[in-house]
Amino acid sequence: MRTVLQRVTSARVTVAGEVVGEIGTGLVALVGVTHDDGPEEVATTVRKIAELRIMRDEQSVTDCGAAVLVVSQFTLHADVRKGRRPSWNAAAPGSVAEPVVEAVVAGLRERGIEVATGRFGAQMALDVHGDGPVTIVLDVPA
Repeated sequence: MRTVLQRVTSARVTVAGEVVGEIGTGLVALVGVTHDDGPEEVATTVRKIAELRIMRDEQSVTDCGAAVLVVSQFTLHADVRKGRRPSWNAAAPGSVAEPVVEAVVAGLRERGIEVATGRFGAQMALDVHGDGPVTIVLDVPA
């Protein structure tokens, strides 16, 4: 599982002009799922998102009560080593990826974190107001 975390002052995702997810201060988590991702990768990803001390004053999302906007992002697994057209072979198909992304969302909510989401498989527009800038790539397993 590959996750890109960006610290934000605010972020929102819209689908067909409708806001489907929005947060204030917190993290945007773009989550890309591979074929082999399962409960262990979900648990590690949830723990890292919740506990990484990347918010202001070296706090975590949990420490400062910040929110997380989770957006599925299969393109994080693009292979661009050959040619001009990316290969998406490493990305899990939607039927595999969607429940894994939902498990990440559920795991964060179980920790008491406010979570907003995009809409799986939709054409989404993401408005992000970066804070820092702080952007972290989280590969699990590393």
